Amino acid sequence: MAAAIQAFLDAAGVKTEGDPNLAQTPERVAEAWTEEFLDGYGRTPEEALGELFPAPRDSVGELVVVTDLRFHSMCPHHLLPVAGRAHVAYVPSKQVTGFGRLGELVDCFAHRLILQEDLAREVAQSLARVLDSPATACIIEAEQACLRLRGPRQRDAVTHSEAYEGLLRGDGALRRELWARLTLARR
Repeated sequence: MAAAIQAFLDAAGVKTEGDPNLAQTPERVAEAWTEEFLDGYGRTPEEALGELFPAPRDSVGELVVVTDLRFHSMCPHHLLPVAGRAHVAYVPSKQVTGFGRLGELVDCFAHRLILQEDLAREVAQSLARVLDSPATACIIEAEQACLRLRGPRQRDAVTHSEAYEGLLRGDGALRRELWARLTLARR
């Protein structure tokens, strides 16, 4: 990858030889991409969610919601950064996971070349499958560098994506409860 980055810089006309600021750039870029931007390919949702615990008694039907999980990703169309917040919810069945593990699940998919819509869908589907949850959701708000810095240059644009599984797919009481909690979190 470092050789490809050097070739990219050469093709762009950037003279790296003799510039101390660019001496290790190909290696640093390769390390950042493999260890931080694309490390999600090396993880499964099961690994991200970690050890599962028995659901608390009488928690069936009750929402677990974690808001403002910060993440970063890369747009698969332009390889430009995406930064945002994910709000993740699920209804326990027989098992629960740690709150921090929900952020790990978001990163498992965010650290891949993935569309924001697909990121929300993968998180919601994985929660439903791994936790055998009857209702899951992932709502994402993000700032897309490809929208802000190029093309239409919409510098203030924020993109929103939602994905629901199970009981939250319908527009019923459970979804209204989720949105009420999200609205309270904003105050």
